[in-house]
Amino acid sequence: MKYGILLIAMLSLNVAAANAQGCMAVRQIAGFGPYGLMNYNPKGNSWILNLNNRYFNSSRTFVGTEDQHTPKENQVINKTYTLDISLLRLLGNDWSIAISLPISANSRSTKFEHGGARHSTHSYGIGDTRLVAYKWLLNSATHQKGNIQLGLGLKFPTGDYRYMDYYYVNDTTRVMNPVDQSIQLGDGGTGIIFEMNTFHRLSKSFNLYGNFFYMSNPREQNGVSTAKNAPVPPLAVEAGSDVMSVPDQYTARAGISYLHRKLAAELGIRAEGVPVYDLIGGSGGLRRAGYNISLEPGITYRLNRMVLYTYVPVSLKRSISQSYTDKNISNITGTYTISPGGFPDFLIFAGATFSF
Repeated sequence: MKYGILLIAMLSLNVAAANAQGCMAVRQIAGFGPYGLMNYNPKGNSWILNLNNRYFNSSRTFVGTEDQHTPKENQVINKTYTLDISLLRLLGNDWSIAISLPISANSRSTKFEHGGARHSTHSYGIGDTRLVAYKWLLNSATHQKGNIQLGLGLKFPTGDYRYMDYYYVNDTTRVMNPVDQSIQLGDGGTGIIFEMNTFHRLSKSFNLYGNFFYMSNPREQNGVSTAKNAPVPPLAVEAGSDVMSVPDQYTARAGISYLHRKLAAELGIRAEGVPVYDLIGGSGGLRRAGYNISLEPGITYRLNRMVLYTYVPVSLKRSISQSYTDKNISNITGTYTISPGGFPDFLIFAGATFSF
């Protein structure tokens, strides 16, 4: 595969109530797997398996773009690990189809959700399945210096979006309620997925790449309560943040790669987020809207039919937006309200692809 490393490098990453706090819920499904462009010159390979691992640890809280510098003892700490298993089938005539299934292990450690003493809630299991068909717009056999690939598919609500764990009311009393939206395994909606992937060869060694992913969730709310260790406040009920939203989400990447034999190094910009308003359907319910912009260095190495890769996006700008329910609270109280949310300083992606 003459341009295998370049093409792998292009697609190597997948990625409230007034007192609500937690990570913006951009799940593994919002990213890109390195299998996506390996069919550009497959040399007879029919299948590509991608094992993509994503990990982040979030403890910093933001309101808008301002870091709240929360004391360590009061921090909300979210840890998320996801293994995304993807299988791509090459169909000929520059068509392909891919199915992806994430498996996640998550934890959320807080004091304010557990009666003032630090405890953790957890979730573990499969997430939402994604099925996407891809097509190169130009003939891949004659357009080796650049091309555009479009993808269209569906996200199915196979992940448990009502996952529950115990919350401490005090030292002797616990209640079981749904875990925070940021560590739920799914969102409960059937999503419509659009992808666009492109590259342009500048020289023998340097190449430009770009990826764009948008998932529209027409379902507005999934009916899951946002209550934790106490009933939802009346203000949250009136504003509509007593149940979880089913938000849209997006990821965009662009950068340059340097190719030398079997090794490729990349440097780009990555942006991912949850919009305030959905493209289709309503936008009510609890959501932490916002975005994270990162500098994304990475390295990829090819060994025959196996490719290894690692990327470490480092955050440059993080912003929590005023959500639809925040606006409702502002209208009800007459006071501008924006709920806080958390972001990681960096993410770690590592994985391998196998062609056969």
